Amino acid sequence: GGTHKEDFGTGTVAALAGGFTAVLAMPNTQPPLTDFASLELARSAARAKARCDYGLFLGAGEGNIAAASEFAPRVCGLKVYMDHTYGPLRMQSLPALIEHFTNWPGSRPIACHAEGHSLAVVLTLAHLFDRRVHICHVSLAVEIDLIRRAKERGTQVTCEVTPHHLYLSHSDLPSLGTGRSEVRPRLASAGDVAALWESLEVIDCFATDHAPHTLQEKDGDEPPPGYPGLETALSLMLGAVYEGRLSMDDLVLRMHTNPRRIFDLPPQPDTRIEVDQDHVWEVRGAEFHSRSGWSPFEGMKLRGRVRRVHLRGHLVYEDGQALAPPGYGRDLISTSVPA
Repeated sequence: GGTHKEDFGTGTVAALAGGFTAVLAMPNTQPPLTDFASLELARSAARAKARCDYGLFLGAGEGNIAAASEFAPRVCGLKVYMDHTYGPLRMQSLPALIEHFTNWPGSRPIACHAEGHSLAVVLTLAHLFDRRVHICHVSLAVEIDLIRRAKERGTQVTCEVTPHHLYLSHSDLPSLGTGRSEVRPRLASAGDVAALWESLEVIDCFATDHAPHTLQEKDGDEPPPGYPGLETALSLMLGAVYEGRLSMDDLVLRMHTNPRRIFDLPPQPDTRIEVDQDHVWEVRGAEFHSRSGWSPFEGMKLRGRVRRVHLRGHLVYEDGQALAPPGYGRDLISTSVPA
């Protein structure tokens, strides 16, 4: 369901255009990915349409505690939604959450959307049960400080920040408008944004949190939260390199090396992207490969454009055109474990 927003075909072409050779798909879909049937439905769609490599997350729910560990070898992680966001998945029962932490094997991370007090709960459970946790889209100074302290005391925690939480703040709300500014976590203060930039040593990954809701939905009466991000993320972060806020090594570490390590992704041999780092382009959502058709960075001039992507020895993208056939993408998790 929800293919009017995106499917594995359009989403993976958008990924290639943005310089990504793999995507990890979240489980807050229609239906949510919480059991064998829903995972196989998503995997079948990906096998037919994906043009870059991919992995799937299992969604944590109160009804799949016992079975979740059985799926661990074939998913990239367990996704826990502790706070309200888009979709039906939300973990509100502390006993159920504790059972997931108890049963989930340590070979795969538990990825958590956890804000404020929920983050403190997750970090405490990770420490108590010695589980690997990955905190998704951190947005506040107090959150990055909690994660820093957890790392210092030996908790197995990693975290990510999105480009939109590094580049947008409360001050952008009027220009974006009510619907188009809706995102979870919400845009924070300029002070929070500054704290994130000042805490790069704590941040393990830059992640898109790609949520391709259509312009019609975002401008409607009940706008869903989320921004498309696959086609702007790399250029935004290359801009930070150009401005001296990051080194190229910082970028590669957080957009390639660490994601692969955290989610135990296998190598993609003979794979590379070619970027014109001096090319300046204007963001026009209507020209995206994604079906979203808009961007919170509309009209912004970005530096650095993906020219070519080679995946497993084949040229799969060149100058705006996807060359890989539908189905070329591989499931990075299922193909790396015995059948």
